[in-house]
Parts: sequence; structure tokens; C-alpha cells
Amino acid sequence: MLVLGASMAAADAPKLSFPVDCALGETCYIQNYVDRDPSPGYADFGCGALSYDGHKGTDIALRSRAAMAAGVAVYAAAAGTVRGTRDGMADKVYTADDAEALEGRDCGNGLVIDHGQGWQTQYCHLRRGSLAVQSGDAVAAGDLIGQVGLSGRTQFPHLHISVRKDGEPVDPFQPDGRTACSDTGAALWADDIAYSPGGMIDAGFSPALPDYDAIKAGTAASAGLRREAEALVMWVYLYGGREGDRIVFDVDGPDGPFLDQTTELTRTQAQLFRAVGRKRRAQDWTDGIYTGTATLIRGTVEIDRISTQVVVAR
Repeated sequence: MLVLGASMAAADAPKLSFPVDCALGETCYIQNYVDRDPSPGYADFGCGALSYDGHKGTDIALRSRAAMAAGVAVYAAAAGTVRGTRDGMADKVYTADDAEALEGRDCGNGLVIDHGQGWQTQYCHLRRGSLAVQSGDAVAAGDLIGQVGLSGRTQFPHLHISVRKDGEPVDPFQPDGRTACSDTGAALWADDIAYSPGGMIDAGFSPALPDYDAIKAGTAASAGLRREAEALVMWVYLYGGREGDRIVFDVDGPDGPFLDQTTELTRTQAQLFRAVGRKRRAQDWTDGIYTGTATLIRGTVEIDRISTQVVVAR
């Protein structure tokens, strides 16, 4: 496991700029933090479940593969010198069949930047052909170095950024090695990054139960539905779901309340989707705007909510 020992001061650490051209909570989210649990279990710095055993970096994820295809820039988090790059690996969803071919190349396309005084950052899973620097280049904080991709051992488009001191992994959110729970992300970041224990990624309406791969690809939402559609389904895509969480769906239509339903999660999952809906009976759906809101509730606390709309017409 990591961590920078409590006796080792982080005073010489570089201040890190956020390395992805996205808005947290809107166009991207943090799927995984550094694993702070030295046991075979796992925990993030907020004592939540957004990590996995032995995870040594921060995973900044995009909402869909469509967002990745549009191109999302990755920037150097701090000034330094590029110390090695790799490009040319395909952007594809990892499966067990890829394990042997990926041996020693789990990071996919990426690079390392040396910041001096033993500090380095590593950037993984970059998009093939997107690297904008080469070994030996001097970079400043905020310089373009590539784009978010899906290369290496990964199943969703994201940047994995690792911070190291003298070769040892450091949690940028809690670099002093403490294990106390925290909800602030000041630490090594130049700007505060609020801790989120989970939340909504996307939501939409479909004329049937959507395919999960279509949701992850960003192609599941219908811009409009015909009034004779066989069903009207609202779905929500979320991350960091825990056993016992509740998702409250509330859908209003042109005639008023259309659907009000709550579903409870029966297991903890890193990513998941849930959907509710109604089948069309004898009459067609009423033309107009249908608005759906999904709220993620943990105990008595609202974790996140998301709203979406669809127009039903002839």
C-alpha cells in the first residue's frame, strides 16, 4: 500500500492543478481515490468505498465514451520534465482475455513527469495518438500533454493520475499518511476539491429498458419519443452506490404526476444503472414534455440528484 509517512513533511511537494479539462460533478467525476486501508479491504480518504484494494492513484472519469471520442484534454498537474512516454495502445474496454497482452502495460498510453526533489506524477489510460509531449520535454502546469482515453487495463474512459515521492505512492488528498476520515480535498491540490462519496453520472428517457453498454457509451437517451411508443422509461447511471442506498424517481408529464417510485440497492457497486417506467396501455401517451428527477439517498442524507426531460409528440 502507499503512503507518505506522517513524519515526512509534504512542504516540498508541488501544488497540483486539476489535470483534466472538465467540470467535476457535471462533465466528469472521481470514480476512485487512493486505497487508504492497509488490510485486504479498501477505503478512500473519506472512509468511503470509492477505491479498490491496492489502488494507488486518483481516477477522474468522463460521463461516457462519446465524451471521450469528442476529445477531453489532459494537462500537466505541475511543472517538470517528461521522463518517459508510451503511445499506440488501442482504446478499448478491458476484458480478462486482454490480461496476458497487457502484462506490464496496465497504464496504457501515458507518461511520467518529474517535478524535482523526488516528486513525480504519472498519467495513465490516455487516448491513442493524443500524446502532445515526448521524453525530455519541459512542461509547465497546465500544458497540454494528451487526452483522456480508454487504453490499458480499464473499463471506462478516465485519467488515472498517480503521485509519488521517492518512488512511493502518495495520496494527494491526504499526503501526511493519516487515516482519519476527511471531507476536504485541499492537501496537494492548488484548489479545493470537495469529496463526493458517490453520485449521478447521467440520466435519460428511452422507449424500452436501455442496454447498459449504450448507457456507458452515451447513446441510450432519446431526444424525443413518439406518442405510440410501447413504454416510457426513465433511467439513471450512477457511481459509488452502496447497499441500502435508495434512488427516488419522480416523473411528471403534461397531465401532472406520472410516476413516483423508490428502489433500494441490494449491494455495493462502483457503477450501476437503475430504471423505472410504464408500459403504454390502450391510449397513446399525451403529447408534451416529461420531466424526471432521480435522487440518491444514503440513510437520511441526499447524496446527489439529477433531472432530465423528453418530448413526446406524433
